[in-house]
Amino acid sequence: MTKQQLFEQIQKKRSFLCVGLDSALDKIPQHLLKYENPILEFNRQVIDATKDLCVAYKPNTAFYECYGKKGWETLIDTWKYIPKDIFSIADAKRGDIGNTSAMYAETFFNEASSDMSFDSVTVAPYMGSDSVTPFLTFKNKWVILLALTSNSGHADFQLQEMGQERLFEKVLKTSQTWATDEQMMYVVGATRGSAFADVRQVAPDHFLLVPGVGAQGGDLQEVCKYGLNSKCGLLINSSRGIIYAGKGEDFAEKAREEALKLQKEMEQILIAANLV
Repeated sequence: MTKQQLFEQIQKKRSFLCVGLDSALDKIPQHLLKYENPILEFNRQVIDATKDLCVAYKPNTAFYECYGKKGWETLIDTWKYIPKDIFSIADAKRGDIGNTSAMYAETFFNEASSDMSFDSVTVAPYMGSDSVTPFLTFKNKWVILLALTSNSGHADFQLQEMGQERLFEKVLKTSQTWATDEQMMYVVGATRGSAFADVRQVAPDHFLLVPGVGAQGGDLQEVCKYGLNSKCGLLINSSRGIIYAGKGEDFAEKAREEALKLQKEMEQILIAANLV
């Protein structure tokens, strides 16, 4: 999916919502345990209930890898169930020396070998260009680079000053020599608020994947105030706040209700910005 195609989906659905599929066996409704694959059934029902309201799905691969072979099969089957006009993100946060990163890229991008081909994968930039560029060799695939995250420990490194700039700004600037805004996005946590203005100073045209709205307390209006650009430029992720909105047999309906609330708020933001 190209940047323009993603923007067209945003305009069509009047939404820039990404639903995180961080599906854990001990958190899904108990009645699903009767199914042969409870997590896959959970994911299917969530997708069916929200696919007209969101433009992306983001399975966090850790929630699948922990179950071994069956977990990987569930990840593959979840990817296959995501409609192909919806942007798919493998939230894997990989990043290693070049030949290892090349194998990670094969894992998430090469359907012929791994049986799945996500549109994008999250990547950690700490080891530098040779750990990121192997992901960029795949045509029409995206790298979503960790930049300014929403976790409490982000300040340990990301805000450290390096001369006249902070480390996350250095990451933003340097990585733009590896790829354009047609192939690279950045992770910026919703809890960072006005820091989005600093991010936009360095990366005005890139899409930003924004976790932290909902359960983590990020404010959608504040994120959009500082982070919205002429192509929207935001994918706002909500995981727990949507998928665990209900605990009973109507959990999918409850998930839809929460997704719809965000979609309606996003619609008004897009209208106010003359983007739809």
